[in-house]
Amino acid sequence: MPSTQATSTAAVAAGPGAVPVGRSSQTLVSDGVSRMIHLYRPAGLTEPAPLVVMLHGGYGSGTQAEQTYHWDAAADAGHFLVALPDGSDRSWNAGGGCCGPAARSGVDDVAFLTRAVASLGHQIRLDPHRIFLSGVSNGGAMAYRMACETDLFAAVGVDSTTMLVDCAGATPASVLHIHGTDDPTIRYDGGPGKPYSPNSTPIDGPPVPAVNETWRGIDRCAAPAITTRASVTTSTAACPAGRTVQLVTIAGAGHQWPGATPSRAAQLLGADTPSTALDATSTIWRFFAAHPSR
Repeated sequence: MPSTQATSTAAVAAGPGAVPVGRSSQTLVSDGVSRMIHLYRPAGLTEPAPLVVMLHGGYGSGTQAEQTYHWDAAADAGHFLVALPDGSDRSWNAGGGCCGPAARSGVDDVAFLTRAVASLGHQIRLDPHRIFLSGVSNGGAMAYRMACETDLFAAVGVDSTTMLVDCAGATPASVLHIHGTDDPTIRYDGGPGKPYSPNSTPIDGPPVPAVNETWRGIDRCAAPAITTRASVTTSTAACPAGRTVQLVTIAGAGHQWPGATPSRAAQLLGADTPSTALDATSTIWRFFAAHPSR
């Protein structure tokens, strides 16, 4: 396996405290290819620090996810480090043929993201009980793959996505999934969705409730309690060791990140108008903050 090498575009030396305050970017060599990771460190962050890794959707980027989904403001309020890596050619190899160039070329994104967390741990003291992973669409499917194939993350929070890998034998983790009932791209009820672009392959995943049921089984959860407020229905299952598996459904919402800044470019590529029923970023962070590993 090729060695992992990290260099910061902010010219910060490696070692504890090497991640600068504010925005920065650094490259990580994984399998011989330089990959970019964008970071935001809020002022006054104490160590050991919580880490949120956020995976953009197909045709997105780390900086797009940072700006559109307001992760910097969330990090300021929650006092955590956020890492927003770039996929390979704006895509992640999430399994099941998804998605785009990363899947076609067989990019080992599991290795890349594992190395990314390890590299950050050499630069800043991370709290091993508070390392979290989020993602949307293709990035959400990649987040599920990481949860199924590694034990790095205490909790995973995803939106507008599905799970495309075999998750048998996964390490228990808290899981939050947000999804619109009218998502045409990754269908809530499963089956092939509408292609995200003329060059993309339809994502054919299991129904979202089935993914939620799979994780309730992995975590050995009790039967879920279900509540509805306006267009938002929340299914919450309590699980051993303080874990939770939660599904938040937004009636009528499409393929989007709730609470995001509307993006004309994203909508031209097939994304729907962001729902205002909730703010996905703050919702996911609150879930993470309440679910460290034990």
